[in-house]
Amino acid sequence: MEKVEQVVSEKVILGIDPGTSIMGYGILKTTGNQLEVLQYGVIHLDKYEDHFVRLKKIFERISQLLDDYTPDEVALEAPFYGKNIQSMLKLGRAQGVAMSAALARQIPITEYAPKKVKQSVTGNGNASKEQVASMLVAQLKIKEVPELLDATDALAVALCHHFQQRFGSTSKSKSWKAFVADNPDRVKS
Repeated sequence: MEKVEQVVSEKVILGIDPGTSIMGYGILKTTGNQLEVLQYGVIHLDKYEDHFVRLKKIFERISQLLDDYTPDEVALEAPFYGKNIQSMLKLGRAQGVAMSAALARQIPITEYAPKKVKQSVTGNGNASKEQVASMLVAQLKIKEVPELLDATDALAVALCHHFQQRFGSTSKSKSWKAFVADNPDRVKS
């Protein structure tokens, strides 16, 4: 009997935690079940007074990360609804600029709600940033928690995306039609 060699797929995921003062990013490489952190950090934007300059800096830095690490996919944390409309608009613009950098390179983007990310990484959708960081230290063997937890939040988004791609469904397949197509044995005629 011939031994069949199994090909293990490799994927690089850029996770982004959008922000207008500090934007977190994390780059995760997955090879089957193996996870490797390639890079993580933050983009400091509060030193720029002009909001449009901040948007330009986001575009430039995300573009550089995309060029340097050539991720297969980008995962973003969706902005949560807040009471300050101006803050929400600015956050949406920051997210949109990051998305534009990926879209210009035809890299697929998936967006996750903050509770979904926390649930995926810690098992608790209401976990604190510190709890998320602690779980990432254990799961990804990070040597130390960074000072700014926006970086670990971004890694959490990338890890959530990996889990959703590997074990769960994404928002792309939440229709009944997709469910029936994926699970013909579970549907009675």
